[in-house]
Amino acid sequence: MTLKTRLFGAVLTVLTLAAAALTFAAPASAATLTQVTGFGTNPTNLQMHLYVPDRVAARPAVLLALHYCTGSGPAFHSGTQYASLADRYGFIVIYPSVTRSSKCWDVASPQALRRGGGSDPVGLMSMVDYVKQRYAADPTRIFATGTSSGAMMTNVMLGDYPDVFAAGASFAGVPFACFATGGSSEWNSECANGQLIKTAQQWGDLVRGAYPGYTGQRPRMQIWHGTNDETLRYPNFGEQVKQWTNVHGLSQTPTYTDSPQSGYTRTRYGSSGPMAPVEAISMQGVSHNLPVDAAQVIRFFGLDGTTPPPTTPPPTT
Repeated sequence: MTLKTRLFGAVLTVLTLAAAALTFAAPASAATLTQVTGFGTNPTNLQMHLYVPDRVAARPAVLLALHYCTGSGPAFHSGTQYASLADRYGFIVIYPSVTRSSKCWDVASPQALRRGGGSDPVGLMSMVDYVKQRYAADPTRIFATGTSSGAMMTNVMLGDYPDVFAAGASFAGVPFACFATGGSSEWNSECANGQLIKTAQQWGDLVRGAYPGYTGQRPRMQIWHGTNDETLRYPNFGEQVKQWTNVHGLSQTPTYTDSPQSGYTRTRYGSSGPMAPVEAISMQGVSHNLPVDAAQVIRFFGLDGTTPPPTTPPPTT
């Protein structure tokens, strides 16, 4: 066999293997962020974007992912890892957007701070109900998370709709009703500056007052805050811990304490396990622009289970 023949055979083999690799390569993801209109009652003209992975779990979980002030749903989608985790674990993510000029959520008005009272929470619930119905979602696995203004709204949604949400994760937020102004102002300087200090009972009563008479199970809460937060000062971390431990009828003495990474102190209340009723992570030296550890959120929510088999979700409209 000549050298030329051997070279030709080698090239042919390489091309054959390459063709085979192309034939058996995994298909590219077709999932994309899609805007949804006409999703239901929407008193404050919120926008809804939806991320449905290619492989959706049977009776999928739903995550409401709430952006920061000046942000948007698409920006929160591109700036966090929730969509890639949805690809892995088969849950659906709602990325809403505020359309008012501040791009901040209403966490201050009397309407927002009671169940069915109006404003942003009603529009957000319409989005959740739309996804639950259209995708046959598991009503026991509805979750909320957010950063800054979105963290505040996470507290509000869990307070207003404790029968809907199983858990929430708040990154650099404030307690439920801490930002209440009683009027049209969106900003509460006393709360933002960490000067609004209440007893655990007082904070808990504010949550219970959002849905009077409710006696069912309360959502679990994960709380993250940087000690150097210059926008929503660090005392808000401890006030959130007070609030949600009281809502769950727990002592403010941690059941478990560790350091998941250098400079972080994690405390758990009511259980030492990874899905405790309340989990709080204090981030030493971290500012308001804190990193979002989406994987730890998904772990706390209990969504990091088996990868779902391929399914064909209904088309988003």
